[in-house]
Amino acid sequence: MLRLARSHVPSESVAEEVVQETWLAVLRGLPSFRAESSLRTWVYQILLNQAKTRGVRERRTVPFASLVSDDEDSPSVDPTRFQGPGDPHPGGWRAFPEEWPEHSLLSREVLDVVRRAVAALPERQRVVVSLRDLDGQSAEEVATLLDISPGNQRVLLHRGRSTVRAHLERYLTDSSELEVAR
Repeated sequence: MLRLARSHVPSESVAEEVVQETWLAVLRGLPSFRAESSLRTWVYQILLNQAKTRGVRERRTVPFASLVSDDEDSPSVDPTRFQGPGDPHPGGWRAFPEEWPEHSLLSREVLDVVRRAVAALPERQRVVVSLRDLDGQSAEEVATLLDISPGNQRVLLHRGRSTVRAHLERYLTDSSELEVAR
């Protein structure tokens, strides 16, 4: 659920709030659940609606730091001590650098490439890829949840996976060329 929410909102913490709000909505709406679809599909539909609504609201907000004009004194805390917009927790404190074994670093880099590739997908492809490949839902569940045909679900999934694969291939090709140059 967190992955689907994260595909619509800008940060992990907001996604966690969306999941909590979803569970509250599920508890409030459970007496009116009519079993026209599976409980799982119903819960995911509530999550999808909550995430879309919250995503729109979050995109309308302006970070406080952007309201500071350039002619004022320098900030009281060096801005480089905070994570940037591309980091997993934008605006959060940066951790001190840690030594990681090379394979661990590479794994994180590859996961980061995949996350960025999925985040860059068009919304419908991103949601289908997230539901199928990250949440493990079946093709039928995804088609029902998103109210699309099974064929459309397959096309969106194929295009999304192809785009993510292309990003990974580019990254891995660039990495191997760097190794050969050493």
